[in-house]
Amino acid sequence: MRINTCIAAALFATVLCTPAANAQQALRGEGEAVPGSYIVVLKDGVTASPQSLLSKYDGRLKRTYKAVLNGFSVRDMSEHQARRLAADPKVSYVQRNLVLSGQTTQWNAPWNLDRIDQRALPLNAQYTYPDNAAAGVRAYVLDSGVRITHNEFEGRASHGFDFIDDDANASDCAGHGTHVAGTIAGRTSGVAKRAQVVSVRVLGCDNRSDQDSVVSGIDWVTLNGRRPAVVNMSLGGLGQDELMENAIRRSIAAGFTYVLAAGNDGRDACGFTPARLPEAITVGATDRNDNRSVWPQWGTASNWGRCVDVWAPGSDIRSASSANDFATRLDSGTSMAAPGVAGAAALFLSANPNATNQQVRDALVNGATTTANLRDLRVGSPDRLLRIGN
Repeated sequence: MRINTCIAAALFATVLCTPAANAQQALRGEGEAVPGSYIVVLKDGVTASPQSLLSKYDGRLKRTYKAVLNGFSVRDMSEHQARRLAADPKVSYVQRNLVLSGQTTQWNAPWNLDRIDQRALPLNAQYTYPDNAAAGVRAYVLDSGVRITHNEFEGRASHGFDFIDDDANASDCAGHGTHVAGTIAGRTSGVAKRAQVVSVRVLGCDNRSDQDSVVSGIDWVTLNGRRPAVVNMSLGGLGQDELMENAIRRSIAAGFTYVLAAGNDGRDACGFTPARLPEAITVGATDRNDNRSVWPQWGTASNWGRCVDVWAPGSDIRSASSANDFATRLDSGTSMAAPGVAGAAALFLSANPNATNQQVRDALVNGATTTANLRDLRVGSPDRLLRIGN
């Protein structure tokens, strides 16, 4: 009887002690963090040495704070052990060691860049962006080609493939693709100033194409593209094109983020492909006064409606020209708005390289300015203007 009682007592003690031994506490800090690295803040008045605590929970001491915090930093610690450490009665909390980045400001910035780093007008001639400027991210430009030697690209642009001439020289004879690429990643005209540009030529010198060329371009990117990457398609046509839509869907499933121009017909974007594709990020165009872009000289305007996810500047956009390596030109259209969003996607992917297309889309849509009171949006359109920064 006595033996049984001791066994029962021992078992009971184990049941009581196990939760305490394995107790865990939630960690603080949301966002990109240094793997295995944590900051430990002790409770007021606690003088326990870091080593005495770490001997119970593993991990290696990195630094001890002496003036501003009662605590220390650790490395090589699992999240499970960090949660256990956070539950220690001597510990106030444990926070993930978050990754931070500096910011750079471009002075006398083009108006379209100036507009997207602030919530409201008037403009201040500045564009502030993360220091890394999307370094390490590739922007695949499915367009009329790119003049890769242009000064705006600083050697960061390369040929992918030319599906018009079926060769590896995806140069630009129309100017459209070079302008688009400059808005994505140009050193002065670009949103993501250190992104790599890859030219995939799917439009001819007349800015026209066919399904085979465009789908072949999507196929090439999906097979050969390196991630993290964003794909810009400033092209499209009237009606539903299941073939192209399915091709884009499969490319998205393979890990690529797609940004699409809404179209310049002044109509509901849901009637155009690929703009109508719900999985991608479809972009409408605005002018410097926060109106939906209208171009009376051409009798056209930005498409609109529920298939538009976000708006971005698209009127009188100055960017690289294919005329020579230093030329620029003004151009307008949703083709000019989409690459601004593609650049924003590249910035997000640089900080979050494993993000899915949906996560990039959610970040840009949810981070957009909703207080700009954009005008003439038409029925069903979201009042969301692209925003870079917090």
